[in-house]
This record gives sequence, structure tokens and C-alpha cells, in this order.
Amino acid sequence: MSQNPKRGNTAVIVVLTVLIVLMIAATALLIHLSIDLVNKEADVNPTQNTMQLPQTTQTEPAPTVAEETEPPTTQVPEVEQVVATATVGAMGDLLMHKPVFDTARQSDGSYDFSSIFRYIKDTVSSLDYAIANLETTFGGDNYTYQGNPAFNCPDPLIDAVKDAGFDMLLTANNHAGDTMNDGIKRTIEVVRNAGLATLGSQLSGENRYSVVEVNGIKIGMVCYTWAYADYGGSFSLNGLTPVKDEGQMNYFANNNPDKLYNELGPIMEGMRADGAEVTMILLHWGQEYQLTENAAQDKMAQKLCDMGFDVIVGGHPHVVQPMAVLESTENPGHKAYCIYSLGNAVSNQRNGYVSACPGAHGEDGVLFTVTFEKYSDGKVYVADVNALPIWVNMHSNTGVKEYNIVPLDKEAEDQWGELGMSADQVKLAGKSYERTTKIIGDGLKTCQEDLAQARADREQYYLDLPNHPEWLETEAPAETIAETVETLPEAA
Repeated sequence: MSQNPKRGNTAVIVVLTVLIVLMIAATALLIHLSIDLVNKEADVNPTQNTMQLPQTTQTEPAPTVAEETEPPTTQVPEVEQVVATATVGAMGDLLMHKPVFDTARQSDGSYDFSSIFRYIKDTVSSLDYAIANLETTFGGDNYTYQGNPAFNCPDPLIDAVKDAGFDMLLTANNHAGDTMNDGIKRTIEVVRNAGLATLGSQLSGENRYSVVEVNGIKIGMVCYTWAYADYGGSFSLNGLTPVKDEGQMNYFANNNPDKLYNELGPIMEGMRADGAEVTMILLHWGQEYQLTENAAQDKMAQKLCDMGFDVIVGGHPHVVQPMAVLESTENPGHKAYCIYSLGNAVSNQRNGYVSACPGAHGEDGVLFTVTFEKYSDGKVYVADVNALPIWVNMHSNTGVKEYNIVPLDKEAEDQWGELGMSADQVKLAGKSYERTTKIIGDGLKTCQEDLAQARADREQYYLDLPNHPEWLETEAPAETIAETVETLPEAA
């Protein structure tokens, strides 16, 4: 039987197909094994990888994860800046002699005292806080309206004082008890009812001091007067009938200054506890009509500086007395800025009023100002002091007698004639300016130069501080910044 050729071809085709499939499978297996081998070698030795990788991945080790640490707590502070200023002004005695308040009497029997302050009003109102000494009482109709020896003034004076821009009246002086205990109390009430503060006398149970906040700066203030005599349970401020001591008046006797110091210790503590950042004391002291302070004033001023007061403002002599910078003997670096007497604000006293003191000009006075600055670190400093001479122009230029308080701003001297003065009166005002600047000029310059240097030292310290935060750990007290600046290392 012969073979079928088609069956033989089919078998060959099948065998060939199987061989081809097996070859393809073997080839795929070889390719797979080759790729796998390459990958394994790359894992073991990256440098033998045949792929072109970035140079950094070929040569740099893998980064390590750093342990987490807390950031440093010390931060470089910003430069401290002035964030608040407060200018306080003080004028001398509103010495209300009868001829002065008689000029305020109107035809209908009422009183209008506004003419006294007509030309000083804008200056006073521009201050952040204004003070004057009320050298009279508001004793009311139960007492005679008069001047010396027992002062009592009609109530409408307070309206003109308020309208002029004053914020506080000093009610402790040698005439504050002229209408006795009820006059002391009534004077306080009249002043406060008009919206003004009082300082130096107080109602029962009240503090002997005030802490006044001006533009965010807290200023501790206290006022005291000398007394003619201290009898323990009573006192006499002017040598007249003794007044029962009911704690209403802040006073001391010249022969017993320890009473003042013993009371001021707790007062200073109280002011600080109530938030006072700087302190002022306003004193009625010294000897009348003397153009320089006496030894007792010098000794007392030094003691007050040693106790920590920053500003000392004096009155009572009825004439202007010098200014000075005092350095503490107990607290190195602390200083006090003092004016011994402001003179009168208004009175009937003129040159020749006291024959024994021909150089005493009771028509001369000063508007003293002190400026405080608060920095962003909360510290408050005395930044500047100044003194504007004032003069009382007593005249009848319009046919009606007046007493005008005139500010003598030297920079506006060409405008003095617009302040209700004749040409001759402008010349008299110029003489007053010369007298006043002769008395206070040197002391004022010393005070201002000292404060300017203190400010420069302070600002340099603050400027360098951000570069040296370590100074905060051993920062010197504010009073010794000047000494610190001298030894500070150079800023980086």
C-alpha cells in the first residue's frame, strides 16, 4: 500500500511549529533572566549600573533625617520706640488780692474773671495737663470776700480757670486755711464740682496724693505746704487762728521737716503701688521775695531727690527762683529736675511792693513744663523741661482796669503788641523777660543739656540692643543707662 504524501507533510509542519514555539519560549525566558540579573546587580552595586544617572546620585550618600529640635527661645528684639508723650505744665500763684477780683465784678454784681486768662488761654489749653496754685479759698458768703490777710474769693473764678484749660489746682499753701476747716472742705468741693482735680488738701479718708494718667502715662503727684506753726492737734498756715488738724491738709513745719519725710515715704510707696511710672512733688516753701532759694530749700530738694522724686516744683516766694539738676546721693544715676519757685501767675504785686526787696518783681512768673516719654518696653523717662516767662499786664487801656497774664514767647516777640499791650507795656514786658531769663537761664540750660544727653544715651542703648539680646539678661536699671552705654561693646 503506498504512503499518502499529504499526511507526511502535515506531520512535518506540526513538528516544526512545536519547535518554533519552544524556541520563542526559550528566547523569552533567556531575555527575562538577563533583565532580572541586571536588576539584581544594580541593587548590589549601584555604581555598576549601566544607566546614565545624575552625578549626585552616583557619588553622594543618601541624606540622613535629622532629629527634631526645639527652636531657640531667645528672639532678637526690635528697637524700642517712644509710644506715648505727656507734657505737664505748672503755673504759680493765683494770688487773688481784692483789687484783682474787683476788676472782675460786673455791673449786675456778678463776676467774670475771663480777662485774666485771655492771652494765656491758648498756651495753657495746648498742654496735655495744666496745674496752677490756688492761693485763696472758696469759703463762700459766710466769710468776707477779701485778700490778705485771710483770702476768700468769689466762686466764679473757678469757671474762668476751667475755661482757660487748667486741669488741677493746688489747694495746699499758707492761705489754704484762711476760711478754716469748712473753707478747706468747701474749696475742694467747688473745684471738683467744676470738673477740676485738687491736690494738697483732701476730704476725710482720701489719699494725700494722686496718680494721674496723661496720654497713657501714669504720673504720681503730691503737694505739701509749709505751716507757720504745728501744734500737734492743730496747725496755723498763716499765723492766724489755728485750724484743727483733721487730715485735710498736707503740711509741715520748717522746724520739723521730718514730718514731711515720714509721710512721703508711705506716699511714695502708695503712688508706686497705684501704678505711678514717674513722680512729681509740688511744694509751697522758701522765703518770700527772695530771688534765690535758701539753704533749707536746697537741703529739702536733695532729700526729695534721694527719696526718688523725678520732678520738684516750688512756689510761695511770689518771685521766680532758679532751676537745677539734682543727683541722688543714695541711688546712683537717679536725678531730679527742680524749679525752686514759679513766681506769681496773677496778683496785685508789682515792683516795689516790698520795700526791703527792691529787686522783687511780683508781676513776673513762669509757666514750667515737663515732658515725659514712654517707650515700647513700658519704661517712662523725663524727656525735657522748659520754662516760658509770663508777665502780669495791669492796665486800663480800654478804660476798664484789667490784670492780664501775658506769655512772653521770645520767638513771637514781634507779636507781643497784639496781646493787649501798648508800646510802653511791650517794653516793660521785655524787661520782665530779661529778668526772668537771667534767674532761670543757666539752670534751664543745664537741665535741658542733661536731659538731651540722657536721651541720646538711652536711644543709643536701644539702637544697639537688637544686636545684643544677651544684654536683656543683665540689663541695668533705667537710671544707669548712661553708665551702661559707656561700656557697651561695639554693635555687630
